[in-house]
Amino acid sequence: MLTRFGILFAALCASGVLAIAQPCQQGRQQSRLYDPSRETTITGTVQDVQQAQRGRMTGTHIMVKTETEIVDVRLGPSYFISDHGFTFAKGDRVEVVGAKTKVNDVEFLIAKEVTKDGKKLTLRDNSGRPLWARGRT
Repeated sequence: MLTRFGILFAALCASGVLAIAQPCQQGRQQSRLYDPSRETTITGTVQDVQQAQRGRMTGTHIMVKTETEIVDVRLGPSYFISDHGFTFAKGDRVEVVGAKTKVNDVEFLIAKEVTKDGKKLTLRDNSGRPLWARGRT
């Protein structure tokens, strides 16, 4: 009886470890959305600022009107942006370097860096890895 209990306990512990590891794998998959070979630069005016909630994290998205289109730009965690002294509002002129991607038929630009008022905020390294993944600064 004790042996069966020990085996059951070990199996439950192993499944718990796998469940905890799952969000890390999802985070890696999301960072793979950034493809440096698809990098582009856009310049335009912020039309809208959105604070999107995903789990316990709030992310900042901006809608940027260029000469030809309105682009959904995903910047990153709101805390990371504010910790670096940045805010965005309707009417701001910005230049964004990022990689275009499409998920579930929704196209958006994942920002690597954004420049506003001559000040540059770097969000990702050259490989596309998010700088906030290194910890809060």
